[in-house]
Amino acid sequence: MARRTGRVETPAPEPPAAGAPRPVSEEAVRNGTGRGLNEWFAILDAAGAVSWKHRDIARWVAAQHGISGWWAQGVTVGFERARGLRAQHERPSSFSLSVTKTINVPTERLHAAFADTRERKAWLDRAVGVSSGTPPRTINLAWGDGSRVAVRFESRGPTKSQVALQQNPLPDEAAVEELRAWWRARLGELKRRLEADDPKS
Repeated sequence: MARRTGRVETPAPEPPAAGAPRPVSEEAVRNGTGRGLNEWFAILDAAGAVSWKHRDIARWVAAQHGISGWWAQGVTVGFERARGLRAQHERPSSFSLSVTKTINVPTERLHAAFADTRERKAWLDRAVGVSSGTPPRTINLAWGDGSRVAVRFESRGPTKSQVALQQNPLPDEAAVEELRAWWRARLGELKRRLEADDPKS
């Protein structure tokens, strides 16, 4: 999608890959939309958007100002946070958490540690169900409390991989921080086990 800058049209930068955090920094939003956050906030304040729902703000920004839905979401999230309408980890109707860990094993081995029921229970110390996934790249876990855990595995070299997970919906910020600490401990245990078993680590 093109962005107008005076009489010259230049291509807008591509947004980060799916799953990345929303682009709410001044630099990212300016590069992606042609305006900085404060400019967007002034536009939205003038429109009375502080009283609108999340989806209505995002749709209005995209429709009225000709930017993509992805960037409209980023502007909307930044506005909501700046005006105290949204906590740091809050989504439109819930809270979510994200955690990553790099482990010195191939992607296939890391995926297997999540996919195999017996092995998963040993390091996770919790019984959960696997709802779907695409080996060895993704796996989705049903947490049993109504929340879901989406897990992505990415190669960082022949013998190194990263696991990135997101869990939602969560009820509040306290639940986010409690589960974040728990996940970090569990992924630390997984790293210890896998690297101890791998002679190349």
